Amino acid sequence: MSTLASIIGAVAAVLSAVAAGWFALRGSRTAARISTAPNAKQVDFAVLQASIERLEKECGELRQEHTRTRSVLWSISRWALLLRDQVTGLGGTPVEPPEDVENYYRTGV
Repeated sequence: MSTLASIIGAVAAVLSAVAAGWFALRGSRTAARISTAPNAKQVDFAVLQASIERLEKECGELRQEHTRTRSVLWSISRWALLLRDQVTGLGGTPVEPPEDVENYYRTGV
């Protein structure tokens, strides 16, 4: 009976070693996933931050372009009004402005 007990003990020891190895492998894989998760989030954050900086730069450029366009439009509208007044002052009849230009003169938008 002692040989049977020793065989059962040896089988139990082998099964225990296999189970311990499996749990160790599973634990190391989980640890690896956990340790790479912050790095992946850090990379995602860096990409997001770079995108935000690029969009802020583009938005600033568009605002400057919008401001320049408005100032040119304002100058052209004032110049057109002066030309209209000059034609009227000389006794002529100026050409009627298009409807959208007339709306701009009336509302400023």
